[in-house]
Amino acid sequence: MAAVPGNRVAAATPGPQDSDPACRVSEPVRVEALAIRGQGGPAVVTFAPPPLLSCAMARTLADWLDRSLQPLARGHFERDLVALRVGGGHECRRRNRASTGPVSEHATGQALDIFAIKLRTGGDAVEVVVEKPQGLAQNRFLDAVRQSACGAFMTTLGPGSDAAHANHLHVDIQERRSRASRFCQ
Repeated sequence: MAAVPGNRVAAATPGPQDSDPACRVSEPVRVEALAIRGQGGPAVVTFAPPPLLSCAMARTLADWLDRSLQPLARGHFERDLVALRVGGGHECRRRNRASTGPVSEHATGQALDIFAIKLRTGGDAVEVVVEKPQGLAQNRFLDAVRQSACGAFMTTLGPGSDAAHANHLHVDIQERRSRASRFCQ
């Protein structure tokens, strides 16, 4: 992945607190930026803060940004995707931060939480906040983003699905019962 011009992805090592076998990340990478096709040629999407993800999650994310999110940004706003405000890359914890139950997909670096999407044309920038979209155009854009995520990832959760996902879009690549099965709310 790092060999693609514009990608700023580096091999990473999870911290010492992640010695729990259920919280191991396969091929961990730190993602600072991913390359996409912009309106005038190659473009870059930066991540704040740079998440620690599995290499497989980073690849799926890169494909989704290039093939779905960038075209949606261009179609809805005639702007290029330039940044994502994210959280919840690798974190050794249970689902929804519960004290018991299954381990979260974040524990294996196969999930990412997206809080805002930044778009720009020239010097003019717009930030679409998942929790509080501004008006009908941003609402429609976020609906389209969510639907595209449902096709790219195995699980997509966002505002309205439950209280734990009220302020962000959660996407992950954890396989479900069958490869064709997806969970989208």
